[in-house]
Amino acid sequence: MTAGGRSGGMRDDPTVVSLVVRAGEGDEGAWDELVERYAPLIWSICRRYRLQPGDTDDVGQGVWLRLIEHLPGLREPAALPGWIATTAQRECLRLLRVSSRVDPVDPVDSREVGEHTVDHAVAEEEVLRHERRRIVRAAFGQLSQRCQLLLAMITQDPPAPYDEISRKLHMPMGSIGPNRARCLDRLRRAPALATLVDEH
Repeated sequence: MTAGGRSGGMRDDPTVVSLVVRAGEGDEGAWDELVERYAPLIWSICRRYRLQPGDTDDVGQGVWLRLIEHLPGLREPAALPGWIATTAQRECLRLLRVSSRVDPVDPVDSREVGEHTVDHAVAEEEVLRHERRRIVRAAFGQLSQRCQLLLAMITQDPPAPYDEISRKLHMPMGSIGPNRARCLDRLRRAPALATLVDEH
């Protein structure tokens, strides 16, 4: 809630509404600006919860993918900063809850059975989280190598500058935005990710 509160002032920024509307309509420049604006918010929340680098990557990936899913139908565009903060917080808390409450048990050692308590709801959540990661990676793997590299560079912490992307991918800077939009559209339509979206 703290991060959501800090982002409350951004709700009144009229450009947020414009960016959300334009990004939902496929404007790659608007999406780029949203990523540039709010990626630091996601990473700062992850750092506040002291997540490991791998978990931080999972949170960031999860937030952006959920935004891809929900952006076209977002009913309150002005609430986007709070939505991003809340989604990131929930992902962080879920990871921390799972890591602190799931106690591994050796099923071969009968002495341990009954001596350890496992929160089955959290254990199931851990399984679902791993399954979600598997699906996202499968969908990402269905993209071309060029798309994978481009999306990885744009969503890293902090996002790679366009001149660096242009240099490493041998891509004119003016074509980075359109290519990003096409890659995100392919990711959104990937059969593996469609399964995950249907479940949510």
